[in-house]
Amino acid sequence: MSFNASHRYCRMSAQKVRLVADLIRGKYADEALDILKYQPQRGARMLEKVLRSAIGNAQDPDQNGGRNIGVDELVVNDVRVDGGPMFKRIRPRARGTAFMIKKRMSHIHVGVVPLDEI
Repeated sequence: MSFNASHRYCRMSAQKVRLVADLIRGKYADEALDILKYQPQRGARMLEKVLRSAIGNAQDPDQNGGRNIGVDELVVNDVRVDGGPMFKRIRPRARGTAFMIKKRMSHIHVGVVPLDEI
């Protein structure tokens, strides 16, 4: 049974968040939190919040059938960063032309699974 959490419409490019997401895929949940805590990227803060939410979902007795699951028993098995919609802005350029500025968004999905179910 996988426990999931997501952050949709994150105001950051998916390409930037994927660089950090590759660091924690397949790691233990507590080890992944330590890795994210010392990363300087802003995307690491976003991933850390979503990972903490997924761990909280796993520890909720209503969702896990009353079992007591510790952080050290969870493994990050699914980390996806998908592209979201874009704000499109126009910037004036030379000779009356215009350049399109795309302010990108992303959807972050994290799933953790207990060790005994791998």
